[in-house]
Amino acid sequence: MRWRDGNVMMLFRIAIFAIVLSVFGFADSASAFARPQAGGAGQSSINDTSLNVPTRNEVARVIFLRDYNTRVVVLGTTLLGLAAGTIGAFMLLRKRALMGDALSHATLPGIGLAFIVAVRMGGDGKSLPVLLTGAVITGVLGVLAVLAIRNFTRLKEDAALGIVLSVFFGAGVAILGVIQKMGTGSAAGLESFIYGKTASMLSSDAWLIAGAAVVVIVACILMFKEFTLLCFDPAYAISEGWPVFMLDLIMMALVVAVTVIGLQAVGLILIIALLITPAAAARFWTERLSHMIVASALIGALSGWIGAAASALQPNLPAGAIIVVTAAFLFVLSMFLGSKRGVLRRLVAHRYLARNIARQNLLRAIFEWSEAAGKDPRLEGPSREEILLERSWSPAQLKRVLDRAERDELVYEVADGTWRVTDVGLTDAARTVRNHRLWEAYLINYADIAPSHVDRDADTIEHVLGRDIVSKLEALIAEQQPGLVVPPSPHLVGVKTRMAP
Repeated sequence: MRWRDGNVMMLFRIAIFAIVLSVFGFADSASAFARPQAGGAGQSSINDTSLNVPTRNEVARVIFLRDYNTRVVVLGTTLLGLAAGTIGAFMLLRKRALMGDALSHATLPGIGLAFIVAVRMGGDGKSLPVLLTGAVITGVLGVLAVLAIRNFTRLKEDAALGIVLSVFFGAGVAILGVIQKMGTGSAAGLESFIYGKTASMLSSDAWLIAGAAVVVIVACILMFKEFTLLCFDPAYAISEGWPVFMLDLIMMALVVAVTVIGLQAVGLILIIALLITPAAAARFWTERLSHMIVASALIGALSGWIGAAASALQPNLPAGAIIVVTAAFLFVLSMFLGSKRGVLRRLVAHRYLARNIARQNLLRAIFEWSEAAGKDPRLEGPSREEILLERSWSPAQLKRVLDRAERDELVYEVADGTWRVTDVGLTDAARTVRNHRLWEAYLINYADIAPSHVDRDADTIEHVLGRDIVSKLEALIAEQQPGLVVPPSPHLVGVKTRMAP
């Protein structure tokens, strides 16, 4: 795949930064690593909840996955984040962000019912395949309930999500209460599906996550075109005869798969964050869907990797919560530093646009003043006071605008205190005035706006006119004003003309 912009490279820089942060953030200081001991050397107190600084050797063992259990947990959560980020991008664009939340809560009664059925049949009620099968069944029922309420009643999707989420979760809690009173078993361990228990992940669980991740990624690749149409224009898809309802079910089935395999890692409460947060973070980096999906998958995988590694270094920290916090950190980082929609980029773009507008307004004020006086703006121009009458600036603002325009060699000040434009400034001024008056002429002739009111409306739009729009305006106005480089103003311009009796 060929990348035409720097979004992915920027994302890799974030990944490297986060990895370095995770390594050096836990690196030990000059002091030796020590753990509080209780009951004898080498034995930690069971009530010890303190956070300890790991040694470099411990950091290296986690980073390079030297321990078997660490390798299983880190790779499992990384693959989970990869799958969740991939399908989560489509969920976000489909405006189904809360569907995953309702789905995850709908799995709880299935887990409880599967436990009861397995115990009644004499089997192992805590068998993971049995519990996940029950979670899948009630999760699918929850999705179907949401779709049925939305499609066959007048209730909107948010109401359907709230109903299904609360009812299914309440039923799950009630079933767990029943299990507590059963003589043949207890609910001990089942609560881990609510909050997650990453440290208990087995190699079979990791292989299950890997298989589900492969299925989700392959399905998203094969159905990329269909999912894209479903996310951006479902009405057009319906008009073209596409099976929108079936595509919705397939997408939700993939969400069910990711949700169910993520129950043990992060729990049914936090799985929604792993589905949505990476996709939301990726949205700040790119405008292309394919790039967004890749970025979302990478952010999800990175969140799982860092969260599991941090939990391995600090066993007292719950891995599921740390994974979600890491994803939130990457989201905040993307929100500020994103190359397409980041806050800093938007601030810089807004500042640049404001300066460009101020410069164009200055050039137009000088041009129109000279036009009203019948002078060449390169030979005679207005003073500061006369420019202030043209524009609603303070003296300090005008000074900043003049200084910037002078640095750009667009204007210069002469000995008598007046300002004139250079040859380059005259070219820019003529283009700005021309675009302004083309838009004025269009508003007057085609929008029935009075000439006395058109100046303000044109002033707000002239700075963002593209070449295509200017060409269309020229074609519309050409018959009425042929051969004019700068059309005449439909209203009075210039200080002297406006102040004339």
